[in-house]
Amino acid sequence: MSWRSEHIWIELIAGSRKISNFCWAIILFLGSLGFLLIGISSYLDRNLISLFPSQQIIFFPQGLVMSFYGLAGLFISSYLWCTISWNVGSGYDRFDRKEGIVCIFRWGFPGKNRRILLRLFMKDIQSIRIEVKEGFYARCVLYMEIRGQGAIPLTRTDENLTPREIEQKAAELAYFLRVPIEVF
Repeated sequence: MSWRSEHIWIELIAGSRKISNFCWAIILFLGSLGFLLIGISSYLDRNLISLFPSQQIIFFPQGLVMSFYGLAGLFISSYLWCTISWNVGSGYDRFDRKEGIVCIFRWGFPGKNRRILLRLFMKDIQSIRIEVKEGFYARCVLYMEIRGQGAIPLTRTDENLTPREIEQKAAELAYFLRVPIEVF
């Protein structure tokens, strides 16, 4: 999603609150909870889950390993849920032609560097670069090349834009910033 006027262009960036992350967090939580319940039921010698009789699973080593996998899965699931609730990676790109400043803002993990803000002068922007990677997992990534600082990615690596959409976005942004386009 983006908003544009004559002098300002604001591009909103979606973070980790995506449907795929919600699906993976739910699947991982339910699967690891099932593993943990099977491990506990084998230890208690009771059927906590009626689908798997606890007499068939001996606590040592099967029940113990399943409990370990269940706990590990719950930790990973809680990490995913925290990432989703903090919306890590979300933010905006603001290009202000009137003031000659580019602001790139992202939310990170809680702590000292929770807010990530880059302020750059437009005169330092060398070009807009499109990088095409071909092969099994073909993708296009849009970068902003900064003099003396390298390239800053403007699209997410998991953003599945077609090459035509990337080219269109690059052309519009390069025209707005009045810089050339490079293709690699």
